[in-house]
Amino acid sequence: MTDYNSESQRPKRLIPVAAISALLLVILFALGILGGNKKTEPGNTAVRGLSVPAGAKTLKITTQSAANLLSWQGTVRSRLAVKIAPKLNTRIIEIPVHPGDRLKKGDVIARLDDRDLLAAYNAANAAHIAAQAQAAQAKSEERRIIDLYDKQAATRQNYDAVLAQSKAAQAMANQAASSAQQSKVMLGENVLYAPFDGEVGERLQEPGDMGMPNQPLITFLKPDDLRLDVAIADRCAPRVKLGMTVNVRIDALQQSLSGKIDEITPEIDPQTRSQQLKVSLPKIRGLQQGQFGWLDLACQSEQSALLIPVSAIVHYGQLQAVKVVEGGLLHTRHIRTGKQYGEQLEVLSGLHAGETILVDGGKAQ
Repeated sequence: MTDYNSESQRPKRLIPVAAISALLLVILFALGILGGNKKTEPGNTAVRGLSVPAGAKTLKITTQSAANLLSWQGTVRSRLAVKIAPKLNTRIIEIPVHPGDRLKKGDVIARLDDRDLLAAYNAANAAHIAAQAQAAQAKSEERRIIDLYDKQAATRQNYDAVLAQSKAAQAMANQAASSAQQSKVMLGENVLYAPFDGEVGERLQEPGDMGMPNQPLITFLKPDDLRLDVAIADRCAPRVKLGMTVNVRIDALQQSLSGKIDEITPEIDPQTRSQQLKVSLPKIRGLQQGQFGWLDLACQSEQSALLIPVSAIVHYGQLQAVKVVEGGLLHTRHIRTGKQYGEQLEVLSGLHAGETILVDGGKAQ
């Protein structure tokens, strides 16, 4: 019984021994003690470059003067944007428009409950008719008393009293006419119309809500007349002028636009030390109110920079590289870039003035 247990445990004892032996063999091979005397010498291994394609366009990099551009974030807004609200407290019956609807001037935006307005107009109109009748009667009495006074059949006191009553009756009639006209105008406020050709922005209330003054039903804007509303630092204010052409970048469109400064707020915000600008934007597809944009503005003197064409950049995921010509061969070199100036990029590291690169490196990869 004892011999059987000893023989069954013997293979288990051999497993650690075999593992240790294998580990020793690996270490000996790594140290070069086993497997020969050949070792890899320390140093850099030359990487063989590719030949320059026939007809490839190259560029020798030089240091250039570049504007020291700064970017200021702004928001695209319509030049003309309004909030449409009723003038009276009244129930909203209908709002037939929705966000994005294009309307012509005079199109119906909302209808309001006009029963109270109609009752007020009818009452004012009735009062006007009654006042007119009284004024007509007083006028007739005025003519009669004048005739009697001319014939010396009426006293001066009666004459003056009748003329005063006639003037008072006519004044009451005029006041009643004004009240009736005002009620008629207010009755016309039960329907809200588009004040100009434009587009519905937001719908802020629904039918059944109580419409109140200063509580807009919708926002309404001109979608084809947009500007970038941006605040710049006060130190840059002396460099901007009305009508000045500037570069604007729109994030949503991933596109640069040429705009003109058409409004400059004269005051400097004392808290942020900034000045508000409005830059008119061209009519392009996809541009709309609320988008973020950037105003590129050179507020400082020019600086020296190493600039290369955007077409020379080769992208490897998030990394950037260029094809450098060395000894008649092409080598890939990773670089780090900075600001973009039109179709050129500033190189911060990886290249030096005097080196030659492939201009269309992105096509040669």
